[in-house]
Amino acid sequence: MRMSNRLCGTFAAAALLCTTAGCVTNPETGERQVSTKGAIGGVLGAVAGYFAGDVIGGKRDRTERIVGAGIGAVAGGAIGTYMDRQEKKLREDTAGTGVEVDRQGNELLLTMPSGITFPVNSAQIQPQFHSTLDQVAQTLSSYPSTLIDVYGHTDPSGGDAINIPLSQQRAQSVASYLGQRGVQMQRIATQGFGSSRPLPGNYNATEAERAANRRVEIRIVPLEQDAA
Repeated sequence: MRMSNRLCGTFAAAALLCTTAGCVTNPETGERQVSTKGAIGGVLGAVAGYFAGDVIGGKRDRTERIVGAGIGAVAGGAIGTYMDRQEKKLREDTAGTGVEVDRQGNELLLTMPSGITFPVNSAQIQPQFHSTLDQVAQTLSSYPSTLIDVYGHTDPSGGDAINIPLSQQRAQSVASYLGQRGVQMQRIATQGFGSSRPLPGNYNATEAERAANRRVEIRIVPLEQDAA
């Protein structure tokens, strides 16, 4: 289990588990990782809801359509290594950009703050962010055996009448951009949540919290052979 600095406060249980179950240092990232399945299970319980549950549209139905389109699944025993390599490349792609890469089990979540991705009240991707998305798209294309969900989020300012369509449009803009850069659209689904899913422990009480909640997330879930 790997975690970014932004989530350390929310995932405080992980520190306790490292002392009780033992942690190891990842030689590639330098990050501390929980080293036992039991400890991982405890952390997953503590952070339930951060990752968005089932993939959009249902995992089995989407997997069947994707495999039917000629995109192969990954054998269960190889999934960890497959996602390790993809995670390492995505961290390299986004280093220093403001994009955060988080991991829970074999799923990855890229969080892109709206301030670096979109102009205010717009769903048009800012030109200076194109190079980062280009690299992300190249990596996603190189690791095709995954489902990709793109989620749009806002803070509560302005109300649902504005925020829900805006979050949907921003998610679709990112998805379309990835598709234009070679990521198979069969793999991608989008959803805008408006302000209904703030970050854990974030209550929109300050401008900094509201800014953090204005974001687009890319969730990457491996295709397993036994799920097809």
